[in-house]
Amino acid sequence: MSKKENDLNPEEEMEILPFFSIDEREERLMQEEEYSYDLPVLALKNTVLFPGVVIPVTVGRERSIAAVQDAYANGKHILVFAQKDMEVDEPKLKDLHALGVVAKILRLIKMPDDSFTAILQGRRRTGRQTKALQTEPFLRAEPILLVDEWPKKKEQIEFEATLQAIRDKSEALIDISPQIPSDAVQLLHKIQNSGFLVNFVATNMQVSVSAKQELLDESKMLKRAKILLEQLSIQLHITEIRAELEEKVREEMEKQQRDYILNQQMKLIQDELGENPQSQEVDRLRAKAEHKDWSEAVQEKFDRELRRLERTNPMAPDYSLTLNYLETLVDLPWNEFSEDNFDLNKAEKILDHDHYGLDKVKDRILEYLAVLELRQDMKAPIICLLGPPGVGKTSLGRSVASALNREYIRMSLGGLHDESELRGHRKTYIGAMPGRIIQSLKKAGTSNPVFILDEIDKMGRGQRGDPSSALLEILDPEQNSSFYDNYLELDYDLSKVLFIATSNSLSSIQPALLDRMEIIELSGYSIEEKLEIAKRHLIPKQRKEHGLSGNQFRIGAKALQTLVSDYTQESGVRKLERQIARLMRIAAKQIAQGDKKQVRFANAQDIEEALGIKTTIKDIYEEKLPAGVAVGLAWTQVGGEILFIEASLSPGKGKLQLTGNLGDVMKESAALALSYLKSHAEEFGIEASLFEQRDVHLHVPAGAVPKDGPSAGITMLSALASAFKGKALRSHLAMTGEISLRGRVLRVGGIKEKILAAKRAGVKELILCEDNRPHVMEVKEEYIKGLEFHYVKRMEDVLKIALR
Repeated sequence: MSKKENDLNPEEEMEILPFFSIDEREERLMQEEEYSYDLPVLALKNTVLFPGVVIPVTVGRERSIAAVQDAYANGKHILVFAQKDMEVDEPKLKDLHALGVVAKILRLIKMPDDSFTAILQGRRRTGRQTKALQTEPFLRAEPILLVDEWPKKKEQIEFEATLQAIRDKSEALIDISPQIPSDAVQLLHKIQNSGFLVNFVATNMQVSVSAKQELLDESKMLKRAKILLEQLSIQLHITEIRAELEEKVREEMEKQQRDYILNQQMKLIQDELGENPQSQEVDRLRAKAEHKDWSEAVQEKFDRELRRLERTNPMAPDYSLTLNYLETLVDLPWNEFSEDNFDLNKAEKILDHDHYGLDKVKDRILEYLAVLELRQDMKAPIICLLGPPGVGKTSLGRSVASALNREYIRMSLGGLHDESELRGHRKTYIGAMPGRIIQSLKKAGTSNPVFILDEIDKMGRGQRGDPSSALLEILDPEQNSSFYDNYLELDYDLSKVLFIATSNSLSSIQPALLDRMEIIELSGYSIEEKLEIAKRHLIPKQRKEHGLSGNQFRIGAKALQTLVSDYTQESGVRKLERQIARLMRIAAKQIAQGDKKQVRFANAQDIEEALGIKTTIKDIYEEKLPAGVAVGLAWTQVGGEILFIEASLSPGKGKLQLTGNLGDVMKESAALALSYLKSHAEEFGIEASLFEQRDVHLHVPAGAVPKDGPSAGITMLSALASAFKGKALRSHLAMTGEISLRGRVLRVGGIKEKILAAKRAGVKELILCEDNRPHVMEVKEEYIKGLEFHYVKRMEDVLKIALR
């Protein structure tokens, strides 16, 4: 029985002796009390209240405070039940034991921290109705009063003998327990009421809540006393053994041997109780290992480490290190594989359902499935999905896992600087653990998951090694069948893992690592694709997340078109999803306030009223452009754009001035275009003297935005030629291509995005390099309908088309 004061948590009992005491007359009165009305319910943690016993309880939870305040203001009676699970912060009736007591609040004291201390006296055992009469702001239930069954005359002698044995063992326990003050014996002597004696000892005995609840559940006083005596006997026996052990080792105890001696005491107690955690751990590990299909090398390593564990002192630091290592070995899925799904039609349906577009990626996955079905032993290829943010690279991996019927693992590599994060730490170090590759396989439970290496281009290099170099072995199909983890000190087969890396750029990826991956490029979505994605995926998803039905929220085609074109500027659809969510919140507010039953955004005006002014302004082709102005096409991280390049001449000495926040490559393109125009002035019908008598100013609008790249070469050439000839370029024409000093037009990238930008802006004709013709053929026909393409090889061909 412990009477020392501990730190008090909400609803925990103060571990001091309960207040005294009740006589036979008061006990009879308590048994006759009636509570025909419902009462508030108080849940207790870590203790059980018995009839007649008075204990102080600290009340800290809001619902519990409300319950005791209500009870104290209305008759001071409250139902008290012990919690089944101490981790539940807001217990319901199902979380409480079925039997408790009706208690009287003798006093309610407010503490400085705004909690309350309630002095409770248990009055009568009670059950409760299974359904709460009230759940907020606190529980309220109707009691079912129970009657204690006292011993009959023929049982009276046995009952008295049991009570005397309880007194004797309690006094013996007090005598050999240094934590309990000797004054507690005097309190026992003052107790004359037999029922209160049983409840008093049960309250203060150091046993679990479930053991105390077992005593409270028992209605027969004789049986309750016998159960209490049995629990007291066990506790006394354990305490006596502990005292004997302490006496045996006290003479030998030294400061250096303290940890060892404490361990010996624990082992002796466990042996006396028939328990030995160390041998149990060894048996458990050996049983798990019997079901493992691992190699002889792994089996030999496991047996050797298991023998070491058996010899190691459990209090020694090496014990936990060895135990953790063995746990890792038996938890890894050695040669355990999930069964692949080779139904190509089903896989294609899953990929099409989860992602709109991305045809090249889907075809590559289906090709892999087809080859795997035919060969069975093909090593998994390493795929790298390259594209701007928000186009679905990471989510595509989850769809691939679903299509293959494999487990899905995602590991973010952004900001990773330590090679040990991938290869693990040597197990001799404190806190050592396997690398994240092995940890992820352990979590997945199979050796052939789909493993997403997210943001592979954002790995760094620190003082603890280069993680990208560690990936060379992981991502090489010829080497990863024997991947070596520093913690395991064993080879692990990664050849069946389907690795899919994602990246926004290739420039920061190590060339040797890049060589091991198959690059699949995901370009940005067109407006048409974004509209389909919004209809199929984003709007249904956001409806569900905001609790709206299809009838409560509707958005028309024109409104959705406006939302995509005027309020988002991106390659992916993340910002579009945020804007749709914003509209959902506006609709939810109006519906919740009762203003409307259905919210519909039908056109552009509705969108502007809801979201405010447009956040993106697109360049639109002007009908009449003056001489010296050409329209180019640019690729950005958020898609394609048209770009106006302006050239003007002024009296001077042939100086070239460039403005518009241009990069070095773009400046070189301008100088190259001017040099070519000078050297071929006669061919283009330009007076050579003009180049010495005029200064040239070349400007690209949107001066706050940095611009660079070679693709504006032919556009700058056309603008300069138009300015020197004083002749405007043909209308509704845009162009893109790199130029060389020999007059060649070279191919450039981002063709799909540039074509879509030109079509949105109202351009009707495009000039492209002949080598870019295959890229145009890859764009869906409906996206380029109405556009005329001119393919050129030389600069003079550009000017013939642009200036005719």
